[in-house]
Amino acid sequence: MNRSLLLARILGLGGALEAGAGLLLLACPSELAWLLLRSPLEGAGPVVARLGGGGLLALGIACWCARGTSLTPAGLGVAWGFLAYNLVACVTLAVARPALSNGGLLALGASVLHGLLAAALVAALAGRSHSSERSAS
Repeated sequence: MNRSLLLARILGLGGALEAGAGLLLLACPSELAWLLLRSPLEGAGPVVARLGGGGLLALGIACWCARGTSLTPAGLGVAWGFLAYNLVACVTLAVARPALSNGGLLALGASVLHGLLAAALVAALAGRSHSSERSAS
């Protein structure tokens, strides 16, 4: 598959997923935390979760908008930012997930999904920089 098409598809998928997750965090942060981590949000937790939800919504919008211009400097910047987020989310969910016997399957699945998105982004971005080097010579 063409690397620019791969990057555009990853950004489109990421845009939809992260905007959806952001809206869920904005609407019902405690319920989402319970589903993922089997732990309630207390004190400032719902406020911080809603701020994170706003950030995810913004990331989703940026990814969705960048999918059509994925090879521009701005589109590549969004892709690199999305890669950083996916690496952090993968590791954080893998470390923080509850035991599988306690319902941690959803957190494990989310961790794997973020890991797969990160791997796909690395492949698309590495291929892009490699093809840029070839066209420059």
